[in-house]
Amino acid sequence: MKFISLFFRLLIILCLTGISISLYSQTTLSQSDTTRKNAIRLFLDCHMCDMDYMRKEIPYINYVREVREAQLYLMVTTQQTGSGGREYSLFFTGQNEFAGMRDTLKYISKPDDTRDITRTGLTNTIAAGLMRYVVKTPIINSVKISYTGEPQEEPEQVADRWNFWVFEIETEPELNLEKSRHELNWQNDFSADRITTDWKLENRFSHEYRLNIFFREVEDEITGEISEERSEAVRRSWDYTNLTVKSLTDHWSAGLRSEILSSSYRNLDFSFRTIPSVEYNIFPYSQANRKQLRFLYGIGFIHNNYTDTTIYNKTEENLAEQSLDVAFEVQERWGSVHLSLEASHYLHDFSKNRVELDGYVRIRILKGLSLSINGGIEILHNQIELAKGGRSQEDVYLRLRELETNYRVDGGVGLVYTFGSIFNNVVNPRF
Repeated sequence: MKFISLFFRLLIILCLTGISISLYSQTTLSQSDTTRKNAIRLFLDCHMCDMDYMRKEIPYINYVREVREAQLYLMVTTQQTGSGGREYSLFFTGQNEFAGMRDTLKYISKPDDTRDITRTGLTNTIAAGLMRYVVKTPIINSVKISYTGEPQEEPEQVADRWNFWVFEIETEPELNLEKSRHELNWQNDFSADRITTDWKLENRFSHEYRLNIFFREVEDEITGEISEERSEAVRRSWDYTNLTVKSLTDHWSAGLRSEILSSSYRNLDFSFRTIPSVEYNIFPYSQANRKQLRFLYGIGFIHNNYTDTTIYNKTEENLAEQSLDVAFEVQERWGSVHLSLEASHYLHDFSKNRVELDGYVRIRILKGLSLSINGGIEILHNQIELAKGGRSQEDVYLRLRELETNYRVDGGVGLVYTFGSIFNNVVNPRF
């Protein structure tokens, strides 16, 4: 009984201490927030931003969680640049007393920039864009603007000795060892790209080697001796792709898609594909980071040389194929939508076709409530390369060979509801 009484006394003391700490923290937080009483309420729609870092570097802003409560809405979108870096587009949209005020800024990171360099540059660009709005509030008196560079009399001329070509080499060996299993995965990739306003050239070469070695103990039926049995399973492939695109107008493009590959998984000893294509974007390409509705049509030639005889008794064949891809993307304050539809068929037999629909939708329904839906469905009737005969257990479990199927489906739904204080200024990195 004495122990129980002592326990409850300690519990009461801890609770009272926690309450006093909580009251002190709320008072301190309230005093801290008064320094932002006249600060702009910003809703930041940025999935790639380091929010903790940004709150520390830009402390003169009230970061709110509800777009309708904000005086300023900022959406950040990103696209890959020709050098392999990222172009960040910053769209500032004023609301309430700032209604009608709009600005667009861009920040471009280099392909070898570290995460810290990228977040610093992006945060500095956001801070610069905020100044137009901060200057209209009393808090501008607490903000200091400084220049850290050196003055230049003339603009510096940049000479590109690589003529816009960017190369990348990657090798990734991976080894996993267990008593009864050894696994070696080796992936190699090489790319050479040249992207300008008029031309887009992309070259990719990839090589994959996957080796699985299994060990098991086997007892001799006659002598009873135990021996170790070893078996191997190998999956290998290489693939070269080329994309050449010419910009025609702000809505039209023409190009050529080519591929050469060999894959034990797909029963292809050698395959060559070339498809001249044309694309039309209803919206100008200059608006691609906000909205797109693209139609891509192609018709081309395919030559396949199979490793094993196919289910159609072919060892090699020439084919003609046509395809149509439709892509729709939009990013707005209410959310974003990404949908793509791909359809293709062989010209010698329209029943040998494939249709795939993929997409995701993210919508802000009302204050604090958002909905996300993602999914895809693929209807397959064009698996002409499937090898004749059955599949071993290793083929099935280790995905060494492509299996026959006429559909693939995936999807998910998410619902998020957040409520409470609309302000989100405090950073606490503990634990």
